[in-house]
Formats: sequence, C-alpha cells, structure tokens
Amino acid sequence: MTTAPALARPVRHIPLVEVTRGPLIEGVHYGSFAVVSPEGHVLAEGGDGAAPMYPRSALKPLQAVAMVRAGLDLPDHLLALSAASHSGAPIHRAGAREILEMHGTDAAALRNVQDLPYGVAERLVFVRGGGEPSRLAQNCSGKHAAMIATCLINGWSTDDYLRADHPLQRLVEATVADLTGERAVAVTVDGCGTPLLAHSLRGMARAYARLATAPDHTAEARVAAAMRAFPQMVAGEERDVTTMMRAVPGFIAKDGAEGVQLGGLATSAVGIAVKVSDGGDRARSTITASILEALGVDQHALTQLRSAPVLGGGEPVGTLRTVAGIVPRLNA
Repeated sequence: MTTAPALARPVRHIPLVEVTRGPLIEGVHYGSFAVVSPEGHVLAEGGDGAAPMYPRSALKPLQAVAMVRAGLDLPDHLLALSAASHSGAPIHRAGAREILEMHGTDAAALRNVQDLPYGVAERLVFVRGGGEPSRLAQNCSGKHAAMIATCLINGWSTDDYLRADHPLQRLVEATVADLTGERAVAVTVDGCGTPLLAHSLRGMARAYARLATAPDHTAEARVAAAMRAFPQMVAGEERDVTTMMRAVPGFIAKDGAEGVQLGGLATSAVGIAVKVSDGGDRARSTITASILEALGVDQHALTQLRSAPVLGGGEPVGTLRTVAGIVPRLNA
C-alpha cells in the first residue's frame, strides 16, 4: 500500500488536446493520463500520473463497490444508478425513490443538496412542468439513496451518513484504498456533500482496471456488470459516458467534474484515468477515444466519442484533436 505524494500543484501536465479553427490552433487543453493494469503496472502515461487529484463523481463506482461489499443488493438498473451522475430524467428520479422505498424510507432521508436535473433537455422539461430544485432531482440522488439503504441494512445511523468518520464512509475509504493500492492523500467534501478522497491517476486507473476484470460474484463484478447493462442509468441519453459504454464492448466509464474521465476496458485488462487541468469537459472524450484507439478499439466505434466540431456560422470550421504522438500504441 502506497501513498500518493502530496503536491500543491501538479507540475508536469502536458498538452493533451488541440482546438483548431480554420488553419490555426486556437486553444490547447493541458492535462495528464495513465493506463494501468489491475496489478498496478503503468503501461502508458502522459504528464503527471503520480500527483494526487480528486476523482469527483468518477469515485461513485468505487463507492458502490463498498456498498455492495456491505450487503447492498439492488437490481442491476438501480445498482447502476447508485454509481451515477444522472441527468435527472423521470426514470432516474423514480429509481432513487425506489431504492429508498425498498428499504422502508423516503426522500426526506436524503442529505444531498437540492438542485434541478443535470441534463439540459431534462432540466427544460422539468422546469416547464413546474418542477423545483429537489434532492431527488440532483444528479447524485441514486448514490445517496444507496448510501442510506446501506446504512439501514447494517443498522448504522442515517442522519449523519455524510460524516467522514461514519462507518459507511470509513468503509468507502478502505475500499478505495484496496482497489487503488493507495491511501488517500486528502479527504474533503464533494459538491453533493459526500466525503471526497484524493488519489493519483495511476491509482484510479488501477481501480478501474480491477472493476473491469473482476471475477464473477465479486462486488466489483456486480457493479461493472450493472453499469454495462444500464449505461443510460449511469448518465443519461445523449451523455458521452452512456455513448462510450454502448459503443465499446466491455468498457465501463464514469466522468467527474473538473475534467476527469475514468474507465476500464475488459478486453485489454486495463484502466484509464484522464485529468484535464483546466477542468474543461470537452477534451475528455477526445483524449479517451485516442487511448481506446491505441488499445485496438475499432475506429468506427470511436467516431461518436470524439468531441463535437468547432463551429463558425453554424458550420464546422475546426475540431478537437489529441496532440500527435502523446499516446503510444498499446495493442501491439
């Protein structure tokens, strides 16, 4: 078990993705990535893979593993929702409510923040229908409902389930340390109020490699299977994470705020971790698609993963592209 080094600022981020407009490069997104085996071997890396970072909502599948280890037993579509940053569609809100009702409680038990649906289309429909910010509509409600359910299963208190010293959160920290092979460098609070752990890109990539290749009947395999079977519950329609899992067989994927993308590919037995240093979302899919291509994933499947074109007057005049040469071939 190692500890990711504590640094005030990652100092070795590199150019990952270029933004072109006409004949010029208009912008550059810097960041880092790591491709790691389940045993922790670094197979490829760019930038600062050892520096600690916050995985943000990409931590959710690992939190779900901890809950399954603690006895949480949900149908696959609801287990996928427990690992979700959902768009707030009716199926997502109803799913979070169902998790609570299955365990004899309701939305009053939730302690996440109140918000409107995350998805743009879902938010418009919700507001036009008279919807107001609520804990069920907030994109982390599936995870919070599952956390409450896990507490009730184990006889733990629910009013304080977000405290870092609560039995649930201690179990999450221990589970993440087990899967990453690292102790957390820091613990803070995520946007929804849940304790947030800092680990390296290498550690998070290793954890996702272990999810993607886990033996049957393990908690890791249960979570991975649920995410693959119901990618629309992990995110939502028109979301890049849903598209990734539908397009690439055996892939599990989860995004996080501030430019984080994590994934695990069963066919190559690797985990992928990406951090875009400026926090921009638009570069995540581009660099992830390039890594998957280097792993031998069919290029046709990857076309829908690359970011939308740069527009001028409503027409494509540029693109986002991975900086040439930074991702080595990995499928040789």
